[in-house]
Amino acid sequence: MFRSHTNGELSLKNLNEEVTLSGWVQTIRDKGFMIWIDLRDRYGITQLVFDQDRSSAQLMEEAKKLGREFVIQVTGKVIERVSKNPNIPTGEIEILVEKLAVLNESQLPPFTIEDETDGGEELRMKYRYLDIRRAPVRDKLIFRHKMAQKVRNYLSDEGFIEVETPVLIKSTPEGARDFVVPSRMNPGQFYALPQSPQTFKQLLMVGGMDKYFQIVKCFRDEDLRADRQPEFTQIDCEMAFVKQEDIMNVFEGMTKTLIKDITGQEFGAFPRMTFADAMRKYGNDKPDIRFGMEFVELNELVKGKDFKIFDDAELVVGINVEGCADYTRKQIDELVEWVKRPQIGASGMVWAKFQNDGVKTSSVNKFYNEEDLAKIIEKFGAKEGDLMLILSGNEHKVRAQLSALRMELGNRLGLRKGDVFAPLWVVDFPLLEFDEESGRYHAMHHPFTSPKPEDIHLLETDPGKARANAYDMVLNGNEIGGGSIRIFDKDLQSKMFDLLGFTKEEAEAQFGFLMNAFKYGAPPHGGLAFGFDRLVAILDGNEVIRDYIAFPKNNSGRDVMIDAPASIADAQLDELEIQLNLKA
Repeated sequence: MFRSHTNGELSLKNLNEEVTLSGWVQTIRDKGFMIWIDLRDRYGITQLVFDQDRSSAQLMEEAKKLGREFVIQVTGKVIERVSKNPNIPTGEIEILVEKLAVLNESQLPPFTIEDETDGGEELRMKYRYLDIRRAPVRDKLIFRHKMAQKVRNYLSDEGFIEVETPVLIKSTPEGARDFVVPSRMNPGQFYALPQSPQTFKQLLMVGGMDKYFQIVKCFRDEDLRADRQPEFTQIDCEMAFVKQEDIMNVFEGMTKTLIKDITGQEFGAFPRMTFADAMRKYGNDKPDIRFGMEFVELNELVKGKDFKIFDDAELVVGINVEGCADYTRKQIDELVEWVKRPQIGASGMVWAKFQNDGVKTSSVNKFYNEEDLAKIIEKFGAKEGDLMLILSGNEHKVRAQLSALRMELGNRLGLRKGDVFAPLWVVDFPLLEFDEESGRYHAMHHPFTSPKPEDIHLLETDPGKARANAYDMVLNGNEIGGGSIRIFDKDLQSKMFDLLGFTKEEAEAQFGFLMNAFKYGAPPHGGLAFGFDRLVAILDGNEVIRDYIAFPKNNSGRDVMIDAPASIADAQLDELEIQLNLKA
């Protein structure tokens, strides 16, 4: 054996035992007469000691030749450390080395492989296999593994069957752009990588599988940010003979179990909020309810006072930032510039203060007298020491702008604590969205989402008002899962395709296999998919999913470690009968 123990398990109970350890050299401290080495593996760190009074001259010489990240094997006796380290499990012992074998030498690594490293993110991604040796990265991957096991155990106990679905499928026109794969055996034709296993899990319900799940890779060719990757992992689930409440109960139970197992926190029933209320109170459909700052609409109070910015606005709305009336003019001006950035797009911001001395003031005192200002402050429910921030403009845009400002202030004020969890369900989404540019409706979720039974008649008269039988689970301002009851009636599905602008021929070409399956007795069914990467990150107190993926892509969708994507040889293009026509 290369080792009798790992580098994370020895303690005082192993005193005087002879052990064999293997691992990587993390640090070397050479005092001449004595050498200490920290030996690392996946399990932890053990200190080795070479002592000229107790070690041979040859062994001391061999130890002096060691370098960082050398792979070594040592045999020696467990002894008690004089200077103990309470920060590591093995901190009370060390190994007096008797034998040393270099299993592999190493070049000096491009960055320090310790908890606190001097390597920038791009450099560490290029050498990801080295970065994984660091405890913070290693621990995140182990945490992900444990989460996956808990999910599998829970769903298996609930009677779900794990079924793998195809990775090479056909391209569909809904959702994000597909990644496509040319077929050598079918020249001019392409597979697509699945954005989700949506149609396959519905077919499994037609096949009588009843309860299905898989932890599955999905692919979307879309712009990236901290919580997105071109390839990501879902906990994908579907159930037959269920209504919305049945599905929500199962997966609320799963989420409660995960949070309790990981954090010890227990929750009762998750609160529920309609899509309309979420947009009205928070400006987005995944509100972070760990803190307040609910939107306050001011149209009735502020219009007609000759302040053109408010008079011309479709909506005037603001938030109350408690305890921040002491913000200086410089701090407020910085917030004004923040909301005016192109990413946010506001034209400006109005503020009002209810100061600690009881004085009420604002940036628009010229237009609003003391009585007006008192009514505005009363509308906010503000108290002494509070600061109110107000935006105005197009209703849709201004809600999004104020939502971004609310989240930014939540971060700045330390209100978005990673160890505090606030789950909720958002329900009653619109079924359809009308796109002005294309002049047609698009499915807000996907074309297979069922309208609420009581809204089916609206598909004939006012489709934009129909609500979806859909639900999203939100945790700490992030959508961690979403799903719906599916359409299982072929006539209703055909009607949905008509509303979405599919011709009969297009619907048949894209989804004919599903429509045909519905002819053979499709059961009522529905499901939900969790973003597994995001769920793992949030339950570990973070939001950046890249840290929990073994080999992630950068913000340009590139794997800088293997330099992908990359060109392929002309011979491969010829074999695939593909000719490139790259734009300059």
